Amino acid sequence: MGDILMELNENGRGAFFMNDGGQRVAEMVFSIAGNNLTVYHTEVSETLKGKGVSGRLLETMVNYVRSNGLKVIPLCPYVNLQFRRHAEQYKDIWNKDWHA
Repeated sequence: MGDILMELNENGRGAFFMNDGGQRVAEMVFSIAGNNLTVYHTEVSETLKGKGVSGRLLETMVNYVRSNGLKVIPLCPYVNLQFRRHAEQYKDIWNKDWHA
């Protein structure tokens, strides 16, 4: 299984992703504005479902956020569910006040 890579453009839009044979097979789409990283969407190809790839994307994103002093706005249903299920694990980076 491939490495999780990151791309980020000058407008603060990016993705954590995995390629296989030049094809993008998994990605977590996000943007960064101020101190917030907003996760919009996570998608994994059918061939990789059930192999822990979504979890690896999540772990990579969380490590990036923590190492850069950011907070997460989990708009992505997958990330939101993981943050709710494991609230204690993510409480230091979960921006629960973003909608205020």
